[in-house]
Amino acid sequence: MSERPTEKTLAEQAPANHECRLCGYVYEPKKGDAKGNIDPGTPFEDLPITWRCPVCGARSNQFSNVGATNAPSGFQENLNYGFGVNNLTPGQKNLLIFGGLALGFLFFLSLYGLN
Repeated sequence: MSERPTEKTLAEQAPANHECRLCGYVYEPKKGDAKGNIDPGTPFEDLPITWRCPVCGARSNQFSNVGATNAPSGFQENLNYGFGVNNLTPGQKNLLIFGGLALGFLFFLSLYGLN
């Protein structure tokens, strides 16, 4: 029997951002680096050896992987289920949850004005 390959979530498949440990600059592959003539869409692993941090000049070995941002957290086949919240990024989900809580709290406080 052959083993089924492990599936990766969309966040795991998305290109990861890397943060400079010296100055905090975050290299985002979707933006690239205009100062270093790096085209948008270039993964961190494909950067030239001579590339340096545009802020502090650190080498690429001074960067740590901080993961992808703004990628849906589920699997591709699950995105069509539910009320559309499966397509939301984690930041959008937080806004929806905490915005709903704040709206409910404001509604609760407005009940005091019914006297």
